[in-house]
Amino acid sequence: MYIPAHFEVEDRAELIRFMRLYNFAAVVTSHEGELTATHIPLVVREDESGVSLVGHVARASRTGLVNCSADVLVIFTGPHAYVSPSLYESKLSVPTWNYTAVHAYGNRTIIDAEPALMALVDATEPAYRKQWDQLPEEFRKKMIGGVVAFEIRVTRLEGKYKLSQNRPAADQARVTESFEGTELGEFMKKILFA
Repeated sequence: MYIPAHFEVEDRAELIRFMRLYNFAAVVTSHEGELTATHIPLVVREDESGVSLVGHVARASRTGLVNCSADVLVIFTGPHAYVSPSLYESKLSVPTWNYTAVHAYGNRTIIDAEPALMALVDATEPAYRKQWDQLPEEFRKKMIGGVVAFEIRVTRLEGKYKLSQNRPAADQARVTESFEGTELGEFMKKILFA
């Protein structure tokens, strides 16, 4: 991803917070020269060995996540919106798009499905764990057997918050005000005026 210095996010804790907040990501893989993007929720883990992403896909899916090369790119996107040049003081301006994104590069390995499923349950609806445990064992085995779980060990993180940082302060204020009450507006306040 092209990241001019004024849009770059290097704070690892912020990148991990962002990935957890916007954990429905596009996992891009390559298999026999063909690229595939799979949109799935991921569990973001961090420990002393680094950052990993855990997820699963249906065993019947034709996704490259099952048979792909180990190298993958995961794209997390957050709030974004069109920015009109009418918000800028200078009339010699063009339309643009403000957006937030984190790219995680890493290596994928296949892992045991049940712990991966339970990690997603624990991250999204912990109360469901009790219901899951009460389901018939045969049903649970069938559900677990129908998925392939994986872990991506992250080797590189890139973050870009393109939020008008390259504009004069008055333009930044007008653009931020135009997004008042939105998630993008909150991001802009945090980045531009914190």
